[in-house]
Amino acid sequence: MTKTPAYDVVVIGAGVFGAWAAWHLANRKQRVALIEACGPAHSRASSGGESRIIRMSYGPDEIYTRWSQRSLGQWRTLFDAAGETLFHQTGVLWLADQGDKRLGQSISVLRRCGVKHHVMDRSALEKRYPQIDFNGVKRGLLEPHSGVLMARRAVACVVQSAVRQGAEPKLAQVLTPQGSAKLELLQTSYGEHISAGSFVFACGPWLGKLFPKLLGPRIFPTRQEVFFFAPPPGDTRFAPPALPTWLFQMDEVYGMPDIESRGLKLACDKHGERVDPDTQSRLVSRGGAEWARSFVAKRFPAMKHAPIVETRVCQYENTSSGDFLIDRHPEFSNVWLAGGGSGHGFKHGPVVGEYVAAMVLGEGTAEPRFSLESKSTQQQRAVH
Repeated sequence: MTKTPAYDVVVIGAGVFGAWAAWHLANRKQRVALIEACGPAHSRASSGGESRIIRMSYGPDEIYTRWSQRSLGQWRTLFDAAGETLFHQTGVLWLADQGDKRLGQSISVLRRCGVKHHVMDRSALEKRYPQIDFNGVKRGLLEPHSGVLMARRAVACVVQSAVRQGAEPKLAQVLTPQGSAKLELLQTSYGEHISAGSFVFACGPWLGKLFPKLLGPRIFPTRQEVFFFAPPPGDTRFAPPALPTWLFQMDEVYGMPDIESRGLKLACDKHGERVDPDTQSRLVSRGGAEWARSFVAKRFPAMKHAPIVETRVCQYENTSSGDFLIDRHPEFSNVWLAGGGSGHGFKHGPVVGEYVAAMVLGEGTAEPRFSLESKSTQQQRAVH
């Protein structure tokens, strides 16, 4: 007699992708276990940290614009139900130079998708945001309804909601699956064996370590340094609503206003050095700090001498193109891989979870851009 698996689905990884996958599966009345090695959105996770941007502009990549739209609705519904203020509608301001094509492509997609936006020339930008130096900027695109998600607390909120719907949280480190055809049992580092009908691995930068032959060459964890600067005392020009979340496309630099008194956030979107998420140093480099100070002085002159009050070192887990990886494992019929957030994935968590749940349950249509087959061993970033 065949023994009934303990769970319908086991989700490994309680970052934003795994948490929302567990949420949607539990919402569909599946028996779900959510396994996490170090706690939801822990300090080494790509979903950790204080804040993430949620924006709709993606150049010509309409799929991500539409996913952002739907995800923002689900985020807000979740936060309202929990009584939490974890979304700040700061607006998101894209800034581009004369030669930039992506801003124009974004405008076309936003119009098609019905996303409210405002386009401003250099003169209008300087009048509205005098605290910013717009040297080299030709025009800007403001999404007034976009903003910032409080990342670590938002993931915790998703997990708590999933647990209320019946998902069972487990703190454990899983080992690389063994065998082929169909995975019957998952083993943890403490010798526990967990059975399920299906397994979803949403382990972010650890995907390449759990599946070294398959994903080691296809998941690229990179070191990313983040800085927070203290605004001058009593100065409200660097907090919302005076300052929105902003992105200088020509500089590949993004940042956020002073939210919850944490300071002006600043980070470079260029991919850093490749790292191991378990062993990389979590201290920012002297060169990174010097660059951050220089950029703040250049773009926010009144903060030229502002002190760095907080720093963070995290990682992106990039795929070759920047598209997500959401696909069935080629050697296990009941194992799914969900990752490759590539520095832009956090905002999409709700719809990624919805998509993963549909794939696991045999519903919906697979998106070719998310396939394992489309992921190369050479990086050629196409999604920003």
